[in-house]
Amino acid sequence: MRRLLTGITVILLLLLNTLVLIGPMMLIALGKFVLPGKALKAACSRLVMNIAEAWAENCKRIFAALTPTQWDIRGNAELRQDTSYLIISNHQSWVDIPALVQAFNRKTPYFKFFLKQQLIWVPFLGLAFWALDYPFMKRYSKAKLEKYPHLKGQDLEITRRACEKFRDLPVTVVNYLEGTRFTPAKQAQQGSPYQHLLKPKAGGVAFVLAALGEQLDAILDVTIVYAEDTPPGFWKLISGQVPKVIMDIRTRPLEPALWQGDYQNDPDFRLYVQDWVSGLWEEKDTLITRLKQEAKG
Repeated sequence: MRRLLTGITVILLLLLNTLVLIGPMMLIALGKFVLPGKALKAACSRLVMNIAEAWAENCKRIFAALTPTQWDIRGNAELRQDTSYLIISNHQSWVDIPALVQAFNRKTPYFKFFLKQQLIWVPFLGLAFWALDYPFMKRYSKAKLEKYPHLKGQDLEITRRACEKFRDLPVTVVNYLEGTRFTPAKQAQQGSPYQHLLKPKAGGVAFVLAALGEQLDAILDVTIVYAEDTPPGFWKLISGQVPKVIMDIRTRPLEPALWQGDYQNDPDFRLYVQDWVSGLWEEKDTLITRLKQEAKG
């Protein structure tokens, strides 16, 4: 009963927080379309980001007041809000999103996710995602791509167009290289060589780097670990059943060699980026093993 009451209270407070702030956010977001001049549009974008940061900070306060989760965050002390970052993270659960909020809100510019197209229909949040210029990606099955080959590469084109919008203001772009949440079933289906990770996809990160390379200050290599063998769902978090989340953040310098090339048309450059991603993932897999042992201990 206590967990049920905690979960319901957290849901209601999160909903109230969203309802209070989404109205002003939408009005200002509309200004980006109706106001003349690049300066006014950029000012609207900054105000929308400020509201989003206030919303996220309120969410942090709600979790701190009502849930016992310990957020063990390592490596975010030297981050700045006046520059741009690329976050590369493993992905296991919806709890990964509140974890990123805990680690980065008001430490870096407000982050942008590449979202599944279906999420635009989520009540309230879909409108907020639209107002924040989050790019919506349409996923196609392998069978559909074989039947309709002209659909290949559309996600990369969406990535390129989205990154053009990100050039006007400091931004933190979040890229889940696995493309989906980790599950043992997906791991087995892929034949993933990693113990805790799915196979990474290098194409998306290559296009982000190509579009924003000069603007980005660093890559933030994020590893999220839960003590449980099965990553907790969102209900477990809001009902107070997640005791500890470890987030290891490693700031990696951005090497120009990673973005000064043509990923689509240069096989040597494509192999270089893929090898870099594979090395990153091998290191992350080993780190997850160590951090899981620590979390359980």
